[in-house]
Amino acid sequence: MDIKRISEHSYAAATGDGRVFTLSSAKGGNVESLFWATQARNWEYMPQYVAGQRIVPFGSDNMLPSHLRDVMDSNNLSPGIIERQMGLLFGQGAYLSRLVFAAGKISHEWTDDKEIQSWLDSWDYVSYIKGCLTDYLHLKGFFDAKYLTRGHRIGGAKKIAYLEHIPAKNARLEWTDTRSIKDVKHIVVGDFEHYCLTTGVRVYPVYDRRDPGKFVASASYNHTYSFSRDFYSVPQYWGALRWIIRGSEIPTIFKYVTDNGINLAYHVHAPNEYWDNKREAIARMHPDWDDGKIEAEISNICQDQLRQLTETLSGRENAGKFFYTVDLPAANGTGTVKWTVEAIDQKIKDFVDSQLKISEASASAITSGMGLHPSLSNVMVNGKLASGSEMLYAFKLYLLSDTEIASSAVLEPINQAIAFNFPGKNLKLAFYHKQLEAEDALTSSARVKNQ
Repeated sequence: MDIKRISEHSYAAATGDGRVFTLSSAKGGNVESLFWATQARNWEYMPQYVAGQRIVPFGSDNMLPSHLRDVMDSNNLSPGIIERQMGLLFGQGAYLSRLVFAAGKISHEWTDDKEIQSWLDSWDYVSYIKGCLTDYLHLKGFFDAKYLTRGHRIGGAKKIAYLEHIPAKNARLEWTDTRSIKDVKHIVVGDFEHYCLTTGVRVYPVYDRRDPGKFVASASYNHTYSFSRDFYSVPQYWGALRWIIRGSEIPTIFKYVTDNGINLAYHVHAPNEYWDNKREAIARMHPDWDDGKIEAEISNICQDQLRQLTETLSGRENAGKFFYTVDLPAANGTGTVKWTVEAIDQKIKDFVDSQLKISEASASAITSGMGLHPSLSNVMVNGKLASGSEMLYAFKLYLLSDTEIASSAVLEPINQAIAFNFPGKNLKLAFYHKQLEAEDALTSSARVKNQ
């Protein structure tokens, strides 16, 4: 084979029978291989040491949140689906309510309490909830810290002053030899993405929900249990990660095909006898020329002919031009020696179609794995968007079945603080969702188009 480099990451190999193979490669990260290794084994089997602390590693290299961030950032579907889930869960916001039991049904009685609301507004509870909700949707769990008021130091009542969301990439559970999360005593906070080299670590005692005023500052890991995992939970889309990675590669594949591929439209065959005759003619015309000078002249003639041929075959302005050659008798008398021009079918349509089918399969797998109906995630199925009625029923089903677990997990820490700070009021934050009805079930003046 004759192998030639045609770009920074591309090579062409020409075989003796006229075929040409191309190979394109680009330097990539190790995220994909890390996920394959991560999914193949349980990384919680032994502790890791960071800044002198024994911690439960979050991922095979202790940087799973950061890797998930990078994977999500490179995908065209996943961030939008998570944003849509966040919007559906958050609804019109978090408001105080109490549960009411009437006629065999449970409902929320929404109310306003100025004392509780004043405390909430004093530390921007909305940003806290959004941060926790974002981490929960990405990781099925989140970290937060709780700080007591300073008044208890001079004899005042112990109250929680505010809660603080801790980004998951910056928090780890302390290792416990019992391998039980209920025995974890501390949460370690630091810049684990950079191995805590310049920031060091802060160690918080784990929040005690039975005695909220036990520590001046404490932290907690709030999560929904993942089957057969001792410490950290994994997200709902864990099994679809390979599809997310694969789907993100399709645009890159198209880019490298465009940048590095050999885009050939024609294959020109030049007979060897033609050039032998040229050499003989030049030698007769210039008997004093040596072989090197004859070959140089042959090269000039070849370049001139290929340039004319390129001008003839290239561009839409050349339509109607023709290519003229003279056939010569073959030396062995079996036929003619002639130039030929063959059109090359690069099968690019087949390649593009196959990649688009992979992209469609990955889109379906991603939406299914992330647990959101395609009509709610704005993903086209079979080239069509869902109808309004499909979106309405999917939305109602989502509210009835997919919001309660996530809502209670995200709002539980703040509701624990409300119960501690304001005992006896029996109020909790809950996400308020406006009930939707089909347009044909509304009066004309209440329909969206008439608003």
